[in-house]
Amino acid sequence: MAERILIADDDYSSRTPLAALLRREGFEVLDVSNGEAALEACASFHPDLILLDIMMPGMSGFEVCRHIKARPEMRLTPVVLITGLSATDDRIQGINAGADDFLSKPIDFSELLARARSLVRLKQFTDELEHAESVLFSLARSIEARDPYTRGHCERLAEMSAGLAERLELPEEQIRALRRAGVVHDIGKVAVPDAILLKPGPLSPEETATMRLHPVVGERICAPLRTFRLVLPVIRHHHERHDGSGYPDGLRGAEIPLTAAILQLADVYDALTTNRPYRTASPSSEALRIMEEEAARGWWNRELLEAFRAMIQDGS
Repeated sequence: MAERILIADDDYSSRTPLAALLRREGFEVLDVSNGEAALEACASFHPDLILLDIMMPGMSGFEVCRHIKARPEMRLTPVVLITGLSATDDRIQGINAGADDFLSKPIDFSELLARARSLVRLKQFTDELEHAESVLFSLARSIEARDPYTRGHCERLAEMSAGLAERLELPEEQIRALRRAGVVHDIGKVAVPDAILLKPGPLSPEETATMRLHPVVGERICAPLRTFRLVLPVIRHHHERHDGSGYPDGLRGAEIPLTAAILQLADVYDALTTNRPYRTASPSSEALRIMEEEAARGWWNRELLEAFRAMIQDGS
C-alpha cells in the first residue's frame, strides 16, 4: 500500500507540481487549498505525512499543525511546514505548534523527496511501536479479565497513579509512564496458573514463589519497547516495601523508584476497597486507616501516603 501524503497550500501553482512529483515517486497524494479542508481530510485520508503552507487564508499552517498534534490519533503523524519566510521567529512558532520539519520556498524537489521518505519511514516505525503497545495493553486486559474481582482495576490504578503524580508535580513523561504502568503492571501474571491466581485461600510457599516472579516476567515482556523505558521500573518494583521486606529485589527507602511507590499505594488502596474472594471491600476511610497501620510497620513511605490520603479525601 502506497504511503499517503496530504498537501495543504492555497497556491494552486505551487501545490499541483508538488503533488505530481510525489505521485510519480509512488506516493498517494491528496492536495487541498486551505487549512479547514486539511483538517477534514485527515479524518478520512489518514495521511502518513502532511505538508502545510504557513501562509494560507483562514487558518494558518501553524493553527492547522496545532489542531493536528492535539488529536491523539494524529499526534505522531509528521508535519512539515512550508514557507517563503526564513525568519527564526517563524521556525520557533512552528516548533511550538508541534511541527516536525520545515521546507523553504522555492522548494528543492530532491530535498523534499529525501525528507518525505525519511519522515514516512519514521511514521511507519512509530506505527509499529503503537501496535506493539496496543498488543501489550490487550494482553494486560485479558489477564485482568481472568479474575472477575479485578475488573476495572487497571484503569483505576492508571487514573489514581497519574493523579497523585500530577499532584506532586512530577514531569509529564513520568505521569505518562504511570498511566501506561497502571494498565500493564501485572502483565507478568500471564505466567501464573489460574489455580494460583484465583485461589481463594492462602498460597503455599511454592505458590507464593511463583506469584512473586510476575514483576520480573512483566519487565521482560515489556523490555523490548523503548517507549516503556520509564514504565519498566514501575512494573518490576511495584511490590517493594519501604522497609526492604518487599519483592523481587528487597529494595528499601529511596532505592524504590518514586513512580513504583506511587503505583503501589494506588494498588493497595484499590485492593482494599474492592471485593476479593477472601474478603469484602472496605470503605475508603477504613482502607486508609489500614494503610496508615502498614506505614507505621515500615511498609510505605509516610510522606507519600499523606499526599495520597489528601488526594483521596479531596476526591481528586
